[in-house]
Amino acid sequence: MSLLSGDHTKYLSLVFLFFVFLFPDVPVLGQETDTAKKVNVVIKDSKDFISTETDSGTIQKFIGDVIMQQDESTMYCDSAFLNTKTNNLEAFGHVKIQQTGGTQASSDYMRYMGNAKLAYLSGNVTLLDTKGTLKCEELTYNTGTKTGVYTHGGNLQNDSTNVKSQTGTYNSNTKDSRFGGNVVITDPRYHIVSEDLSYNTDTKIVEFFAASVITSDKSLMHTSCGTFDSKNEIGHFPCHSFVWNEDQYLEGDTINYSKIKGTGVADGHVISIDTTQHTTMYCGHADYNRRSRTLWATIKPVLKQINNKDSLFIRADTFYSAPIPKKTDSAKEAKRAEKTMPVKDTKSRRKKISKEVFASTVITHETVVENDTSDKADSTAPRYFIGYHHVKIFSDSLQGLCDSISYTQSDSILRMIYKPVAWSRRSQITGDTILLKMDSGKLKRMYVPNNAYVVSQSGPEKAQLFDQIQGKKLIGNFKNNAIVDMKVFPEAECIYYSKDEKGAYLGVNQGTSDTLHILFNDQKIDRIYFIHDVHQTLSPLDKVNIGEMKLSRFHWLEEERPKSREELFK
Repeated sequence: MSLLSGDHTKYLSLVFLFFVFLFPDVPVLGQETDTAKKVNVVIKDSKDFISTETDSGTIQKFIGDVIMQQDESTMYCDSAFLNTKTNNLEAFGHVKIQQTGGTQASSDYMRYMGNAKLAYLSGNVTLLDTKGTLKCEELTYNTGTKTGVYTHGGNLQNDSTNVKSQTGTYNSNTKDSRFGGNVVITDPRYHIVSEDLSYNTDTKIVEFFAASVITSDKSLMHTSCGTFDSKNEIGHFPCHSFVWNEDQYLEGDTINYSKIKGTGVADGHVISIDTTQHTTMYCGHADYNRRSRTLWATIKPVLKQINNKDSLFIRADTFYSAPIPKKTDSAKEAKRAEKTMPVKDTKSRRKKISKEVFASTVITHETVVENDTSDKADSTAPRYFIGYHHVKIFSDSLQGLCDSISYTQSDSILRMIYKPVAWSRRSQITGDTILLKMDSGKLKRMYVPNNAYVVSQSGPEKAQLFDQIQGKKLIGNFKNNAIVDMKVFPEAECIYYSKDEKGAYLGVNQGTSDTLHILFNDQKIDRIYFIHDVHQTLSPLDKVNIGEMKLSRFHWLEEERPKSREELFK
């Protein structure tokens, strides 16, 4: 049957076709029928119509400006074949599907299964809605769920964001999509490469299911799980991940960060590296602020300062690090230090630590500490580190213990406070505070401003002979990490065991003076010069009680000395 000529007959035919295809299963009067429902494709318009009977059912061909309807979906094409038995059709040329809500699909060809509401589209396929445009060569699209699936490559465009992948699924209802195989997301603000991720075109949240790399302006993130809110630039990564941020590297079992706020939090096996200042922080928890470049490290934190071949390791309960201000006002810094101290500290204790740690770095020439000429608080500015409580220090040339410590990169000075003990090879140094000047990883100078005491063991351990020096202040100079000379003043005292050229003991030398200048050779006392108000005696060993040869500040703490860097990580 062909469509009759004439406007009136054409109109009657179309009305008939509409009735036939809208109700193809309406039975003849008095005939029994199956009550099962079918969702049929309705042909609303066409220029020409041909019907052919085949073994598989009636095939109806529609030619010219074909319009089809099923539920909320309106389909257009140049020509179509409809199987009335299976409710399947094929559409050719300028295929288009329009749905309520603004979703549209277009292609060169479509095979459509009406009962399943499933369309196979091929050739210049486009699926678009109010949030995105998907383009590919082949697409399986469910008009009921508004979900499209491609397996041979495709691109999703969402505002300025483009997602390219080998396979993909896009739901126009929920705006959720899932991409796999060589996934690349490009955006003016960031770039993502992955093997498996999801993306929501409404919220613009990316979720990762495989190894993925996120790069943006001066930063790189590597993860295999978690979410990235690309609209607000917030990331939550609950698996081991790492991020490079200019010259800062952060790694952890869990990382959460906000690029806009410049904050990041890492937990579990945390490693934070400052490549400019050559420092590494190991800890269980870290809070990092990119804008202020500050770092709080807790849960067994260990700071590693790389100095040529000799690295310095410092362990504390808590570490705080920040760039050194260009101009240091010790009073203001002390107040700021109080605010940043851990809450478990008492107010009086915070005041003491603040005054000690942030005291002015300008000290007289006697203290061997140079003036502080630090830079601005930028990426190249030297940093300071403060370690709170149960501090341990280890390097090949220096070991130490104290309650709290401050280290500034501008002057390479370690400030050990509250019962500090420092060991340099055979010497043990104590005082109320100890300042150690480092130079390229080596000890250069030492300053003890109050209650200075130095002790080293002379002879075998069983002999219990100790060379000792004490006074109010101490200044020491080192070469190749060994003490070469030392000055103790005022109220200087000493006990040391004199030897002849062959190493035989001559006796025990006890002396006091206003100032002692001690010269060392091979880490042992070689000569002592007594300056002003001198009193000294030399006694044979058999005439003294060795056990009583101790100065008032004597404490031999060798058993507490850190033996290896591994000890700091336990």
